[in-house]
Amino acid sequence: MNNVPLNIARIFLVVSAVSILSSAAMTQTLQAGGGVGYFSPLGDFGGSTVDYYAGTKYGFSSGLNLHAKARIDILVLNVVAEVGYTSVSNSGDSEPGQGKVEISQKILSFKIGPEYRLSLPALPLTPYVGVHVALNRFSGETKFNGVSKVSSGTFTVKSATRIGVGAGGGAVFKINPVMSLDVGVSYNLMNIAGRLWEDEDPTKDQRIDSYSSLNDEKDPVALNANEHFVGSARSISSFQVTATLLLGI
Repeated sequence: MNNVPLNIARIFLVVSAVSILSSAAMTQTLQAGGGVGYFSPLGDFGGSTVDYYAGTKYGFSSGLNLHAKARIDILVLNVVAEVGYTSVSNSGDSEPGQGKVEISQKILSFKIGPEYRLSLPALPLTPYVGVHVALNRFSGETKFNGVSKVSSGTFTVKSATRIGVGAGGGAVFKINPVMSLDVGVSYNLMNIAGRLWEDEDPTKDQRIDSYSSLNDEKDPVALNANEHFVGSARSISSFQVTATLLLGI
């Protein structure tokens, strides 16, 4: 079972590569470039450090995204591939007025999907709407200081891979014959497949085990307030705004 995310990742990358190469054979225009974005956690991925300590949410605040993007135009459709790196963090109390928690998460995402171009010939921009599938790799770190039921220290969060989907839209502004600015927004469901609960040491009951992995599935052990407190599966979703400078190739 531990190899399932890796196998999914390999299948995803192979299918993505085949799709891009097949599309390139019929391409009319190819653009590629990079940019920055604003990443806002939604639902269970947001919240506060108090929520994180209680196991109800992940507690992250907004963060920065860096990405590379390629777009292939085929008739009225585009095939778009993107590789993105996102960093989010937060700090605060573990309980109101008690303890100190610092959390950080890095997300490496591979996205691919179709876009539909909307024709506005009188304007120097091309609007679009699209959908995508994504492979998301999460890794992170947690620091506790003076927190109840958990030893003080820095703890690494085990890396985890999840499959996601998303939808969005935007517009491509033509700057000159070879350069364009792509401004887009998207809503992302980042863990629709591959959710898992992992216990660092099944032979022991330790509260820290609930924080040492992504643990977006519910804790299968009978719940108690001290060690087994994540009572339901948690969704990871986000809203993202990006600006990408693209060059024609």
